[in-house]
Amino acid sequence: MRVLITGMAGFVGQHLARLLVEETHWTIIGVSRDTSGDRAHARVFWWQLDLRDADGVSRLLRYERPDIIVHLAAQAHVPTAWKDPWGTYENNLKATVNLFEGIVANKLAPRVLLVSSNEVYGRPEREGDLPFVETRAPQPTNPYAVSKAAQELIALQYRRSHALDVVIARPFNHIGPGQAAHFVAADFARQIAEIEAGLREPVMWLGNMAAQRDFTDVRDVVRAYLALIRLGEPGAVYNVCSGKPRSIQALLDALLALTPVRVEQRTDPSKFRVADTPISYGDPTRIREATGWQPRIPFEQTLADVLNDWRARVRQSPHSPTQQP
Repeated sequence: MRVLITGMAGFVGQHLARLLVEETHWTIIGVSRDTSGDRAHARVFWWQLDLRDADGVSRLLRYERPDIIVHLAAQAHVPTAWKDPWGTYENNLKATVNLFEGIVANKLAPRVLLVSSNEVYGRPEREGDLPFVETRAPQPTNPYAVSKAAQELIALQYRRSHALDVVIARPFNHIGPGQAAHFVAADFARQIAEIEAGLREPVMWLGNMAAQRDFTDVRDVVRAYLALIRLGEPGAVYNVCSGKPRSIQALLDALLALTPVRVEQRTDPSKFRVADTPISYGDPTRIREATGWQPRIPFEQTLADVLNDWRARVRQSPHSPTQQP
């Protein structure tokens, strides 16, 4: 089997590639716009390609002829989407259309796992809306969410018009080692690690701490993707989540329990989102019944791994005291 992963150089893509190397005998082809990637294993190959290039995508598919495609590549940062909605739409939608057009043009029949987002659900509006279930109509409240809802419609259109084998995953918030610092758990862990290293004063700058989200370890999330590749029903949508809401304040408190430093918590207005959702969590029943998947890694272990990852990154930073000449 040959599996093509778009965005494999990213946070989730790296974890998925590692899982597939460990759990399968598949050949893994990664696609990334910014890097050709690290040749971590003899079964891992890379294409450096901008998926907005329709001819390039068609050449890739014609040459590699994948049996499975996992479409991860996207502009996934909500604040960036607010600042540049058209750039987000172009990036996320043009790449998706190019992939499906390339599949059809080259007469391929891969299983396609389209990775969407819980952001498509929007805000709960009335009692009984939570937990979010897959049958709820999308009600996106930000440009990123609109782009993901449109990706889903594109994928389902190609299923209906060309009988393509498409499965849609709607992951809720996922965290873990390797995540970029502009996401909340990584941002907190980076700040703590820098305070521990003496690189910043013992003050943390925070946004909306009352918001509640459904957090799952990225290593469990990629196990869910593998389960859906194997067992997902064509045309179906699956939440990937824990089913448990946790406040951002609870996340920070759990991280602070892992460090001896004491910090002052201050509010940073720039960290508040436009049209923020007060609470979002999902129902994982459908994926559990279809595949048997459920999260394995405890929340506290995830946070310990995130903090230790940032401690290591800070130690390796040229600004770290341990790196000074």
